[in-house]
This record gives sequence, C-alpha cells and structure tokens, in this order.
Amino acid sequence: MEQILGNLGLLLEFPVVNLKIIIDGVMIGALFALAAYGLAMVWGVMNVKNLAQGDFVIAGGYIAWWLAGLGVPALLGVPLAFVVMWVIGWVIYKLVITRVIERDLFTSLLATFGIAIMMAQLLNLMFGSDTQSVNLGYETLFFFDGFVDVPIAKLIGVCMAAVLATCVIVFMKYSRMGQAIRATSQDARAARVLGIDTEKVYAFTFSLNAAICGAAGAIIVMVWVIQPFYGITYAIRAFVIVTAAGLGNLPGVIAAGLGIGALEQYGSHIFGIGYQQAIAVLLLLLVLVFRMIQQRRSRQVLK
Repeated sequence: MEQILGNLGLLLEFPVVNLKIIIDGVMIGALFALAAYGLAMVWGVMNVKNLAQGDFVIAGGYIAWWLAGLGVPALLGVPLAFVVMWVIGWVIYKLVITRVIERDLFTSLLATFGIAIMMAQLLNLMFGSDTQSVNLGYETLFFFDGFVDVPIAKLIGVCMAAVLATCVIVFMKYSRMGQAIRATSQDARAARVLGIDTEKVYAFTFSLNAAICGAAGAIIVMVWVIQPFYGITYAIRAFVIVTAAGLGNLPGVIAAGLGIGALEQYGSHIFGIGYQQAIAVLLLLLVLVFRMIQQRRSRQVLK
C-alpha cells in the first residue's frame, strides 16, 4: 500500500510524469487499435470471434524478426509481414474457418482457440521461447529535463500504424470490395441476393484481418518484444476494445484503443508492471458487465 501511495504521490508531485504515461499509452494503444479493427471486421462480417487474433500479431512479429536476421531492412518487414500473413490467413480460412461460419458460437470459439494453440506451439518450435526484438538503432528524444523520453522507433511505429489504418479506411470506403464487405456485414442474405459473392468476401475479410495483425506484429517487434505465447495478451486487449467500441465503429475502436493503452500505463505505474495483464482482464470484465446492463435497459416489455 505504501508503494501505491508513493506512486500516486509521484504523479501529483511531478505532473510531467502524467505526460510520459499518456504518450506511452497512446503509442501502444495505437497498435492495440490496429489489431482490434481486424477483429471487428471478422466479428461483424462473419460473426466469428477469433481467439487467435493475438497469435496472428505475434506471427507477424516473428516474420519481420526472421527477415531482419536475413538482412532485410526492418521497416521493409512491415509490408512483407502484411503479405505473408495475408497468405496464411487465406489458408487458415480455407482449411478451417469456412467450415465454422454457419455453426454456433461455441464451434467457432473452439476452432479459433485450436488455431491459437497450434500457432503458438509452431512458433515455439521454430524460433524458441526466448523473447525477441529488432533493434532499429534509433536514438531517443528527451523532453522536460529528461522526465519524458520518446524513442524515435516508437514514433515511427505509430506513424506506420496510422498510415496502415488510413489505407484500410480508404479501401473500405471507396473500393468495390470494401463496399461489398460493408454490405455483407449489414445483411449477408441481402448481399447474396444483390449478386455479391459472400464466400469471396469472407475469405478476403479474414485474410485482410490476418494481414493487418501481421503488420501490427512487425511494428511491435521493432518497439517492444515478442514471444510465442504472448498472443493472449493482444487477443484480450482486442476483445476489450471491440466490445467497448462496438462492431463497425472505427472511431470508437481508435478511441478505445488509445484509452485502454493509457489506462494500462497508469495501472502499471501505480500498482506495478506485474499487474498490467490483470488490468486488461479487469477492463474486459467491466466492459462485459456494462454491456450486459446496457442491453437489459434497452429491452422493452411487449404488451
């Protein structure tokens, strides 16, 4: 308790520390939001709750890390991870996901949970269980007499995440496939009547989600560390963000991602880094309870 009170006192005594926490939270929250947007697409279009979402992120990070070991420039690993994970996502869809789209919720959860376990074990066998990262060698910027530090690598990562998110938004809004995805998410049966190949839309959506996660993982390995079994940490955060923001609400996904990133940073500063994962789980429980209460209030009694 004394340590918690001391950490709270530090925030009050040195307000600039709050700025550092918010900056760190926004940086990591931007990557959370990127992975969550892919989950929102799959959930909204296909009604599949992808428990392997975080493992897609970690796989993308290992692809970029492996390419960097071969001499490929680290920044080039982001688009390459995007392409490779697109192919992997398409294969997984054809082998597994296409068989569970029309099934019940439990079946889709079980299938994607199996995919998550398989991917984590494969990554562990291929690359080992040690944490890995890619050192870009960039300097760190210091402000306010060194109280606030902003690594240039993190700035580049956030900028790349923003560019990718912008490209996805433009694609979804103006391309024919993007319009088909939005139409299918609203009413798949009506979309089929209008001549939209929903099977193609499903395959494209799942592949795009995997690719987005791969790019996010390639950015994460440049600014943090990855490990084969870290996928659950990103999966939980993605579910928190999507549940809080709602399906199809991109501004809400971005706001929720940035907010959760900041809350986690505050929580880890006050309670300790060991409680960071617990904070994510607590946020998920609070969001679920809030949604349940909200749905009960919206019900109307039939007369």
